[in-house]
Amino acid sequence: MNEPVLARLHHLMTLREEVETLSAPAVWSPAADWTEDDTHLLLCLDVPGVAADTLEVQEDGGQVTVAGHREATPRLLSGERPSGPFSRTLTFPEAVLPQSGVASLSSGVLTIRFEKRHPTINVPSSDLNGEGR
Repeated sequence: MNEPVLARLHHLMTLREEVETLSAPAVWSPAADWTEDDTHLLLCLDVPGVAADTLEVQEDGGQVTVAGHREATPRLLSGERPSGPFSRTLTFPEAVLPQSGVASLSSGVLTIRFEKRHPTINVPSSDLNGEGR
């Protein structure tokens, strides 16, 4: 190849690299479910492929924020799964004790268990009628 063609090719490759570094990473948001039992609220988020050491959980009043990062697949030929950082803020569906969250990660699901501020007390109806004595 001649010198002007190589110079133009080099210039185009440099421009491409600059554009790639300017583009923001894809924003994604993991699906989340709230469930409950008598004494706890459970928050479950789908985070397959997210390394545990990138996950952060922050509780702030009536909300919890979960953030993390999923690495991009190298040499990707075709892709549909998002990668990069995520942050998701969710409102507690009912009051919890501050800083009571305990997290676990299993099979790509992050589960955070929060202690309810006012646990549900199940009293059998027979006890209300005095029949339980």
